[in-house]
Amino acid sequence: MAASELYTKYARVWIPDADEVWKSAELAKDYKQGDASLQLRLEDGKDIEHKLDPKTKNLPHLRNPDILVGENDLTALSYLHEPAVLHNLKVRFIDSKLIYTYCGIVLVAINPYENLPIYGTDIINAYSGQNMGDMDPHIFAVAEEAYKQMARDERNQSIIVSGESGAGKTVSAKYTMRYFATVSGSAGEANVEERVLASNPIMEAIGNAKTTRNDNSSRFGKYIEIGFDKKYHIVGANMRTYLLEKSRVVFQADEERNYHIFYQLCASSHLPEFKALHLGKAEGFRCTNQGLNTVIDGVDDAKEMSTTRNAFTLLGINESYQMGVFKVLASILHLGNVELKDRDSDSSKIEPNNRHLTVFCDLMGVTYQDMSHWLCHRKLKTATETYVKPIPKLQAVNARDALAKHIYAKLFDWIVQHVNKALHSTVKQNSFIGVLDIYGFETFDINSFEQFCINYANEKLQQQFNMHVFKLEQEEYMKEQIPWTLIDFYDNQPCINLIEAKMGVLALLDEECKMPKGSDDTWAQKLYNTHLKTCALFEKPRMSNKAFIIQHFADKVEYQCEGFLEKNKDTVNEEQINVLKASKFDLLVELFQDEEKATSPTGAPTGGRTRLSVKPDTSRAGQAAKEHKKTVGLQFRNSLQLLMDTLNATTPHYVRCIKPNDRKSPFTFDPKRAVQQLRACGVLETIRISAAGFPSRWTYQEFFSRYRVLMKQKDVLSDRKLTCRNVLEKLVQDKDKYQFGKTKIFFRAGQVAYLEKLRADKLRAACIRIQKTIRCWLVRKKYLRMRRSAITIQRFVRGYQARCLAKFLRETNAAIVIQKYQRMYVERTRYKRMQAAALSIQRELRAYQARQLYQGLLREHKAVIIQKWVRGWLARCWYKKSLAAVVYLQCCVRRMRAKHELKKLKIEARSVEHFKKLNIGMENKIMQLQRKIDEQNKDNKAVSERLSSLESAYTAESEKLRAELTRLRGAEEEARNNANRITSLLEELAKLRKELQSTQSEKKLIEDQAESYRNKMEQMVAELKDQNNLLKSEKDDLNRLIQEQGQQITERMAKALQEETKKLESDLNEERARYQNLLGEHLRLEERYDDLKEEMTLTLDVPKPGHRRTDSTHSSNESEHTYNSEFPESEESSHRGEDVTKAALDMSLFLKLQKRVTELEHEKQSLQKELDVREEQFQLARARDDEDHKRARGAELEYESLKRQELESENKKLKHDLNKMRQALAEKGGAGAGGGPPSAYKALLEQLSASNEELEVRKEEVLILRSQLVSQKEAMHHKDEKETMTEPSPYTEDVKRLSAGEVAQAYVGLKETNRSPTFLHKPPEVNELMIRLRSPTPDYHQLNEDGELWLAYEGLKETNRLLESQMQAQRRSHDSEMDVLRRELQSMKEENIRQQQVLAQNLQLPLEARIEASLQHEITRLTNENLDLLGQMERQEKVIRKYRKQLKVYSKKIGEREVGGQMENVSPGQIVDEPVLPVNIHRKEKDFQGMLEYNRDDEQRLVKNLILELKPRGVAVNFIPGLPAYILFMCLRHADYLNDDQKVRSLLTSTINSVKKILKKRGDDFEMVSFWLSNTCRLMHCLKQYSGEEAYMKHNTPRQNEHCLSNFDLTEYQQVLSDLAIQIYQQLIRCMESILQPMIVSGMLEHETIQGVSGVKPTGLRKRTSSIADEGTYTLDSILRQLTSFHSIMCQHGVDPEIIKQAVKQQFYIIGAVTLNNLLLRKDMCSWSKGMQIRYNVSQLEEWLRDKNLMNCGAKDMLEPLIQAAQLLQVKKKTDEDAEAICSMCSGLSTAQIVKVLNLYTPVNEFEERVSLTFIQTIQNLLQDRKQSPQLLMDTRIIHPVLFSFNPSSLVLDTIHIPSSLNLGFLSPV
Repeated sequence: MAASELYTKYARVWIPDADEVWKSAELAKDYKQGDASLQLRLEDGKDIEHKLDPKTKNLPHLRNPDILVGENDLTALSYLHEPAVLHNLKVRFIDSKLIYTYCGIVLVAINPYENLPIYGTDIINAYSGQNMGDMDPHIFAVAEEAYKQMARDERNQSIIVSGESGAGKTVSAKYTMRYFATVSGSAGEANVEERVLASNPIMEAIGNAKTTRNDNSSRFGKYIEIGFDKKYHIVGANMRTYLLEKSRVVFQADEERNYHIFYQLCASSHLPEFKALHLGKAEGFRCTNQGLNTVIDGVDDAKEMSTTRNAFTLLGINESYQMGVFKVLASILHLGNVELKDRDSDSSKIEPNNRHLTVFCDLMGVTYQDMSHWLCHRKLKTATETYVKPIPKLQAVNARDALAKHIYAKLFDWIVQHVNKALHSTVKQNSFIGVLDIYGFETFDINSFEQFCINYANEKLQQQFNMHVFKLEQEEYMKEQIPWTLIDFYDNQPCINLIEAKMGVLALLDEECKMPKGSDDTWAQKLYNTHLKTCALFEKPRMSNKAFIIQHFADKVEYQCEGFLEKNKDTVNEEQINVLKASKFDLLVELFQDEEKATSPTGAPTGGRTRLSVKPDTSRAGQAAKEHKKTVGLQFRNSLQLLMDTLNATTPHYVRCIKPNDRKSPFTFDPKRAVQQLRACGVLETIRISAAGFPSRWTYQEFFSRYRVLMKQKDVLSDRKLTCRNVLEKLVQDKDKYQFGKTKIFFRAGQVAYLEKLRADKLRAACIRIQKTIRCWLVRKKYLRMRRSAITIQRFVRGYQARCLAKFLRETNAAIVIQKYQRMYVERTRYKRMQAAALSIQRELRAYQARQLYQGLLREHKAVIIQKWVRGWLARCWYKKSLAAVVYLQCCVRRMRAKHELKKLKIEARSVEHFKKLNIGMENKIMQLQRKIDEQNKDNKAVSERLSSLESAYTAESEKLRAELTRLRGAEEEARNNANRITSLLEELAKLRKELQSTQSEKKLIEDQAESYRNKMEQMVAELKDQNNLLKSEKDDLNRLIQEQGQQITERMAKALQEETKKLESDLNEERARYQNLLGEHLRLEERYDDLKEEMTLTLDVPKPGHRRTDSTHSSNESEHTYNSEFPESEESSHRGEDVTKAALDMSLFLKLQKRVTELEHEKQSLQKELDVREEQFQLARARDDEDHKRARGAELEYESLKRQELESENKKLKHDLNKMRQALAEKGGAGAGGGPPSAYKALLEQLSASNEELEVRKEEVLILRSQLVSQKEAMHHKDEKETMTEPSPYTEDVKRLSAGEVAQAYVGLKETNRSPTFLHKPPEVNELMIRLRSPTPDYHQLNEDGELWLAYEGLKETNRLLESQMQAQRRSHDSEMDVLRRELQSMKEENIRQQQVLAQNLQLPLEARIEASLQHEITRLTNENLDLLGQMERQEKVIRKYRKQLKVYSKKIGEREVGGQMENVSPGQIVDEPVLPVNIHRKEKDFQGMLEYNRDDEQRLVKNLILELKPRGVAVNFIPGLPAYILFMCLRHADYLNDDQKVRSLLTSTINSVKKILKKRGDDFEMVSFWLSNTCRLMHCLKQYSGEEAYMKHNTPRQNEHCLSNFDLTEYQQVLSDLAIQIYQQLIRCMESILQPMIVSGMLEHETIQGVSGVKPTGLRKRTSSIADEGTYTLDSILRQLTSFHSIMCQHGVDPEIIKQAVKQQFYIIGAVTLNNLLLRKDMCSWSKGMQIRYNVSQLEEWLRDKNLMNCGAKDMLEPLIQAAQLLQVKKKTDEDAEAICSMCSGLSTAQIVKVLNLYTPVNEFEERVSLTFIQTIQNLLQDRKQSPQLLMDTRIIHPVLFSFNPSSLVLDTIHIPSSLNLGFLSPV
């Protein structure tokens, strides 16, 4: 491909930069062939000109597309070069906060200098079992790959962790070991990981120190081999160390420290045990103060010392050895402070009584004179003589420092050796994984011998790394069968030859060390002469003759020759060593003696593995002197060669740790430091090797899916391989740029970027075309919409104008008409007004004249009358004014009092009660006011009536006056005729006028009074109405307030009750989950116990000759049967006894058993404490009862004495009869034999003697029992009297009942069962015995020949036992009743005290709070009472059920006694021995009662056929669900019917054990587990359904209630079966998990359910699971089919629907949790298109739930976090509003999960955008107050607690048919 095609305008390139190493730029114009420079534009917008090298014409590196930036694997980048690698690491580290990145086979780990939550157990479980490329890069992925390859290939593995000091090597190695311990199952068993980690504080203390680059720098290398057994469990570990920096013991540079252990000792010097070491502050010792800074910020050396000591103890190094180690370390500090002075130029001296030397000698147990002498002298040996020579001060100081370094090195080796012994195990190691934590390439300003050795080791490791990378590339090409050429890679063998060849640097150094006068200068000259001209890798500095330069693979390093010889020789004065060997200090002598003679501080035997030494084998005693002469360089080369041999024999895995900055700032990236380390650690070399070949690799399906857009429809063929070949030939013309393999297409570097460019161009062109079409459509649509709008507007405007014109014309015409009528109206109105005015003037004038005349007459006529009424009115007015004043005064006084009362009422109207009272008062007042208003209305009515009467009177008067006026007018006419009478008439008229005026004035006054009174009344009524309305409003407000408060209280109480209910439910679920987890743990421990038992059996049993070894794949049961069949029990126990003493206990088993013993001891102590408390309570109760019994003791003693006398007399009588019997037997025997007594007679005498002795013993027992019976009877009698109970005592009834029937029954039973075995002769016949008894004078001697009296005595004794047991039961019931009464009394006292406290507290509260508190208290009290009543009701129901069962038993006994009632008056002997004639009894045919009878011997057959050998599939298909459970229960019913408790217990125990056994054997079979879950639950439900309890019987039919159990209460077995069902359910969930687990990630995440939505990105060297559905891969349909299979199987087996719902809920939780966890750990899955795929998959799962009618089981809620994560991938992520929406949407995700998804969000196409850091910070700020768990991943091991709801069966037991195919013919229906 031509450069002109790539270097076009807008192409981005990398150019060198002094500060950032590489800087991004963009081409401003196209590059043309031959241009000398490029026009570039930087990211800040600055334009520059970049000149090309005129010689090479190399163009700058092209930048990868943004879609490839941030890839998990650097080899996935299309352009593989240094700037691309650096930029990818920076983006992942800074933007995405990802510290791990793959680079081919190398894991690059950048130290974040911050604790990250990515190393928990949940992360380990997520990476366990995953392919390396499927998950995001992680140290756990490398560890998993090593572990998997070890198990798969059966080849040892190595993990090589390297890097600079402070890069995180030790932490990475630590997490690797933790991963192995977790996944291999040893974290909780063998504790090897704990011991290995316990060695870390020790090794860090003695091997780590502070340097300028790291506060905890490892100054040695170590290789830890973690051993595994055949099951790949950790069994042990071993550590090898390399090149300890001994010079640090005596010298430290500025700002550096010595090894941590010295400062820890100094910080702990104040402890009492360290007083003898004479230590002080670290500043006071030369070995610790040379760095001028003895403190590390944030580190407490005293606390670290405590950690170190605890680690020593954990590894088994006892206190004495620890103090010995500390003494050696303290002596080194004191030795460094020994001051040497010049005696002369050739000798030196030590001042006498030097304090530090004295302490050194005391601690080391050597003499002061010897040590001080040999510190200043040395012994020289020649061929003939030996002499002592003094040495100058400089040599003496060097000798002193050499001794200190040598002691420390020996101590270091000793500690490493014993750490290895602690990590060693006796179990045979099958394979191992080695973890190499070694220093990286180092270069300083001054490089010495240590840096030379370190870089030499890195050269060897780099060579091995290069060869391994080349080998992998070659294997990949050969596997794909593509032609390949030899890849040119850097081979550093010449550099290694320069160092280790025959005339190499190390060889010349060793040769110079052997020279008598060898020096660093002469060695440097030899190097110059040998290699300067012959080797291009060796150079000489220009300005120095004491240094040399070696070109290493990483960089050139200049080494200073000074000190090389001294450090290489590492010479120590042998006389000083001899002085130390002569020490009295045991540990010091042990340090310098051979390893075989060294004793272990733990007391364990020596021996074991041979690689416990740090150095090569030096155990032979003859080589002790030569060991000091072997140079350090030679030792290091040998140990390095051993390491390389080990690594070459293993499969290596590489981890390169990078230090991002020197300031130790979290997530800060320094490009200069990073690129320097990348060059040094070989990462760039890996890139170069990959880039030299075909770094980009695609499968054909992935290539087709990604670049389908570049193909035309005609190019797509059915053969994907041929399609890809045709397309590539068209797209890429140069065939050398790609190769076709068997399954993959290989591309050269840059070709993927070119294809991505073509794809982006094609997509961009398609987008442009789509945009063009869409924009055209939008604009045309807009134009048409505007045109339609314009036409519509025009139409409406023109219509509006026409309407306006028509309106104007109509208005003009209307105006003319209006004017016409208006003018006519005005004229007509004016005319009418004038006419009316004229008529009015005339009328008024005439009226005025008439009125004047009338008024004159009226005034004259009424004058007198007016005077009369005026005087009366004035008197009445005065009276009324006086009365009104009095009333007004009364009103003022009452108003004042009312105001005072109102104030009081307002003060009191603050509480609810007063408001209520006020309401009551107000209502009364309103009623009073209403009554007053009524009265006022009545008064008004009376006044109105009075006014009406006055008006009527006035009207009558007016009529009268009018009549009079008429008469007067007539009289006037007459007056004209009668002139003489005019005067009198005028007077009368004036009088009438006066009366009229007075009447009118009186009327007016009355009207005014009435009006004022009416106004007052109306005002008063208005005021009363206002007051009434105010009161009503206040009342309404108060009512509303009361209602609101009541509602608030109700809501608060309801809310509190709901919260409390939720809390109780959550607590119940937690307790249920904890209990079920404990059950699971118990089951696991049982299985573990069985496994350990089997292992112990296999370990301890010694096979006999001919013993056949069983296959290891057989089950534990089979192996157990095999061994039991081949060894008899006695031989097995004997062999065990012999071998137990010989076999050594495994440390892991010992620790586990010790831990278990400790737990059992704690449990025993707790139980013992509880027992002591119960005993104290019992003793207190017993003491109270004893006080009640004191009154009965006198009578009891008298009764006992009488009984004793009676028994003694009876005993004497029996003895007398016995002696007579002996005499009679002796006489009969002598008469019959005539000689000595026969043997039968002697045997009979012996039997009689034994019977006599037994009778004496039984006599005492009878007396004791009699006394106890009497005391119990008296106590019960006193109790009955005290409690005034009228019911008959059950004890008395029992005694009466026993006196007749049960005594006879006991006698019969005793005669048959308790016959003494000493009577060996045949008993007499029954008829003979009856004849003897019925004879008139029975011979008692003959009667007692066969022990009849003994049998009678036994019957009496059994009767006494029965009485005693019943008395004890009665006593226990009495004690229990007393305890109940005491508890009730105590509870009443506590309740009384609590009520008083609550009352006192309520009185202190305000009224409203008091009401609320009282309501709360009342609700609480009622709730507690309800709970107590429920508990009492349950107890009463249990008692009722118990009494009902007893009643059934007693009724059965009564029925039997009625049958045998005629025998009550017969003696026991007669009852038993009466002859019975043979009678034929005909059995009646009975109906099947739902019971199955079987013999005790057939129990194993029943269990075997019904449980162990039953096939679930046949039963589920052909028979009713739960048939085995029904059969077992019917067998159980028959045992209950027979009242055989042993049979019931045996059957249930065998059933439970057999179910456990079959589940252990076939626990991975889902059908089997589901089948027995169903049957176990059904059996449990049957026990409940037919238990006879009312709560369960109400669900039964009458026929089913007839089948209830009659004799036994199996409640405890219900709990046992419930526990078993829980264990089976958990096993079912684990079985489903194991089946679903491989499907979830592939089906939910990787498979493209919606084809073409998500594009496939380029992959790197690491294999990644394809998202294309290939053959054998799981899809979403696979998950749905499996879920359907689970559901159908459980339904076929009859599993309860509620259990099915809970199981489905658990399945969906697993699916959601596993999918979300993988999403959070896979950067390639966090994209918009993947979110769409997930949401579609979730919708399919919801559809499945709808089809199965399981939407209400809560399974959908389990997917809510996954749904929110998918929505988070699809929502907009830019603005603050988006952030708020995300926070409200993602309520089911934690803050860590949200931030993780946003960090991992990766665009699949160039059109998507990454999430900015600012947006993520905004999210974090918004979510900082959310209280959630910091855990990142969901716990997939959670099993939600299961609840078994009661599910009664509708089947009747007698309708169940047992099929013959079950082979249960031995069961008989009853």
